[in-house]
Amino acid sequence: MTKRQIRLLGSYGLVVLVFLAEVGWAQERSKAVVVRATKHSVAPPLRQIKPMSPQSERLNWLPDENDATLERGLRATRPVQDSVLQPLSDASPLSALSSLSANSGLSFLGLGTGFPGFNVSANVPDSNGAVGPTQFVQFVNDSFAVFNKSNGSLAYGPALGNTLWQAMGAPCSPNPNLDEIAQFDKLANRWVMMMPDFYSPTYICVAVSTTSDALNGGWNLYAFRTPVNNTVCNCRPMTDYPKLAVWPDGYYLSWSEIWNGNYIGAEACAIDRNSMLSGAAAATMQCFSNTGTSYGFMLPADVDGTTPPPSGSPEYFLDFDGNGQSLDLWQFHVNWTTPANTTFTGPKNIPVAAFTEACGETVVEFNYTTGNCIPQAGTSVTLDSYADRLMYRLAYRNFGGHQSLVANHAVTTGTNGSQTGIRWYELQNTGSGFGLYQQGTYAPDSSYRWMGSIAMDKAGDIALGYNVSSATMSPSIAYTGRVPGDPLGQMESEVDVLAAKGVPHGSRTNNFRWADYASLAIDPTDDCTFWFTTQYMPGNGGNWSTRIASFSFPSCTNDGNNSNPSWAVVHKASNAGNITSLTIPATGTGNLIAVALMFNGGTSVASVTDNAGNTYISAGARCARSNNSVEIWYAQNSVAGATVITPTFVGSPTSVEITSWEVSGVLAVAPDATNTASGNITLNNTPGAAVTTSQASDFIVSVMIALNASLSAISSGSEFTNDFKTNGNGWAHITGNSSSAGTHQASWYTANPTGAYCASTVAFAP
Repeated sequence: MTKRQIRLLGSYGLVVLVFLAEVGWAQERSKAVVVRATKHSVAPPLRQIKPMSPQSERLNWLPDENDATLERGLRATRPVQDSVLQPLSDASPLSALSSLSANSGLSFLGLGTGFPGFNVSANVPDSNGAVGPTQFVQFVNDSFAVFNKSNGSLAYGPALGNTLWQAMGAPCSPNPNLDEIAQFDKLANRWVMMMPDFYSPTYICVAVSTTSDALNGGWNLYAFRTPVNNTVCNCRPMTDYPKLAVWPDGYYLSWSEIWNGNYIGAEACAIDRNSMLSGAAAATMQCFSNTGTSYGFMLPADVDGTTPPPSGSPEYFLDFDGNGQSLDLWQFHVNWTTPANTTFTGPKNIPVAAFTEACGETVVEFNYTTGNCIPQAGTSVTLDSYADRLMYRLAYRNFGGHQSLVANHAVTTGTNGSQTGIRWYELQNTGSGFGLYQQGTYAPDSSYRWMGSIAMDKAGDIALGYNVSSATMSPSIAYTGRVPGDPLGQMESEVDVLAAKGVPHGSRTNNFRWADYASLAIDPTDDCTFWFTTQYMPGNGGNWSTRIASFSFPSCTNDGNNSNPSWAVVHKASNAGNITSLTIPATGTGNLIAVALMFNGGTSVASVTDNAGNTYISAGARCARSNNSVEIWYAQNSVAGATVITPTFVGSPTSVEITSWEVSGVLAVAPDATNTASGNITLNNTPGAAVTTSQASDFIVSVMIALNASLSAISSGSEFTNDFKTNGNGWAHITGNSSSAGTHQASWYTANPTGAYCASTVAFAP
C-alpha cells in the first residue's frame, strides 16, 4: 500500500493490517472495464471565468492534515552498498565534478507562502506544472495559477482547482481536491487538466482545451466515475495519488485504490484522447484493477517531443518491486473499437543494481512507521523521503533509432549512515523491447537528496531536479544533468536554485511532512528548455512555498560550440505519377533523409522504407483536403547506400508523387517545428505552411499539392528554392544554412488560380 493511503486511513480510525490479501473479485477482472463519461460540458476560456480564491479555512477538510499524529520510526534494516553510486569521498567532492553544462533561465516564486492572494490550505503542495507555447501552468494541492512563460509574471489566478469545472456542476464543481495534474499534450498542442474527486463515489475530472492557449480558448469538461470506488458510502477518500500521462491513443491514468480499509492495488486506465480532443460527449475510459497487492504505485509513460511512439506501440507503466534489484514494466494495449481486446500485460522484470529504499521505506507499506530521515539545519525534525515509489514523471522520448524511458526514486547510499541519494535510470528500446541502458545514484557529497523529477531533451541531454538538505543546510532546490558525451551513469555538478537567486529559506520545524512529488517538464517550443517546480520553506517562517525555475543545455539549444552549425543537401530526387517507389542516387553519409509525398484517394501513409534499412518516422505534418494529401517523413542517422525509397499506403492512391532530400549536418532529434495549411489557390502568392523555428540555420522542407492549378514558381523574394514542379505541385527547401530563428514560409506563384491546396512544412535542427 502506498504511504499516502495509510496517512489517509490512519487519521480516520480504520484498522490496517500488516499485509492484506488481494481482493478476490479484483483478481478475477481479466478484461478492461469500460466507463462512459458520466457528464460532459463545455467551459468558456479561463479569461472569462472569475478565479475562485483559495481560502485558508479549507485546511480542516483536506485529508493530509492529521498526518503528523502518526507514529514515526526507522526500520532496522542494513542498507546495501550502492554499486552505481556516483563517487562519494573526500577526494571526490561535489566541487570536483565537471561544471553543469546548462544555462539558467527564469527563477520565480510559485504558489505558496508569500504569493499574493494565496492562502496555504494543505499540509504539502505536491507541486506540478506544464509548459505550453506561451504559458506555464502550476498546480499545488487544491489551487493553480497561469504564468507568462516569457518573464514569469502572473497571467491568471491564484484560483481553486475546481474553478475550471464550474460550468459542469456536480460532481466536479463543488470542491477543490488534492493531487491535481496539469499537462500539455505536445502531439496535439492542447492543455489537459486532471482533478480527482475524493468524495464517495469517487470521480476523475478531466478538462481538455480547444486551443494551445490556456487562457483564451475554451475547454471540454468530463467526469468519469472510478470503476472500483463507485458506491455511495459514509466514508473518506478511497482513490489516491493519481497521475496523468499523454500517449497518442489515449490519456493514461494510474492511481491507488483502497476499499473498506483494504489496499486492492494500482488502477491503470486509458481515456479516449481522440474523443476528448474533438469534444465528443461519448468519451470512454477503460480500466484494469487486477494489478495485485504485491505491487505498489505505477507510473504511466508520458511522451516528450513531437515524435510519437512507433505505430501500434503500447503504453508503458513502470514500478519497482520489493527485492530492490529490478524494475517492473507493464504494457497497456487499448482497443477503442473492441474493448474486449484491450490488454494490460506484465510485469516484465528489468534487473538493476541492488538498492535500499531511503529512510527504511518498503515498496508496499501498510504501517506507516518509516520514511523520515532527511536532516535539516537548526532542528531535530527529520523529513519524509517518499521513497516507496518511482517519482513523477516517467518521461518517454522517441529518437527514431531507439526509444528511451527515464525514471528516478530515492535510495540510501549505503556508505554514510542514512544518507539518501537519487537513483536514476535510462531504459532503451532499439526494437526488441525495453532494457536497462544506464543507471546511477546521484549523491556526490554528504548532503541528502530526494524528491526527484527527471526528463530528457531532444538532443539526449538528461536533467534531474530535486530537493537537497543536511544537518548544516536548510532544504533547498537543485538540479543537475548530463549530456550524451558524459560517462554512462554519471551526472555533472549541480545548481542550487535558491542560492543562485539569494532566496531566503529555512527548515520545517513543525512537521516531518514534505511534498509527495515534484515536476520537471520540457518546453514544447524548443524541446530543449526544462521547467522545474517543487517545495521549499520560506526563511521568514510560515508554511511551504514553491519555486519555478527553467534551464537548458547548450548542446540542445546550440548556444555553445554549435552556435554556427552547417548543413548541406547531398542528393535530391523526384518522381510523379502512379508510382510505387522512388529511385534515388546512391546516398552518401548524410545525417537525414527527408521524404515528401503527395497523393490522392483519401488515404494516408502507413510507413516508409528503403533498401538500406533506414528507419523512417512521420514528421506529424499531414495535410488532407479535397481527397488530396501531403505528408513528410524522415530518417535520421541514415546509413549510406539507399537507392530506392518505398512508401506503403493505407488504401490505394491512383496518383503518387515523391521527393527526397539527403542532408548532412542535421542532429538526430525530432523536428524543430512542423505545420500544415490549406485553403484555395490565390493569384500570384499562395502561402504554404509557416513554421516558427527555435534555432538558427534549420533545414526546412515545404510542399504544396494543388492539382487544379499550375504552381509555376516560388514567389519573388522567397528564401526557399523551388526544387521540383511536377503535375502542378510545388516542392521547396530553404536555400541556405544561415537562416535566423523565427518564422519561415514558402509561397507559390500561379497566374491562373483554381481549386484547393494543401501544404506541409517541417524544420529540422542542425
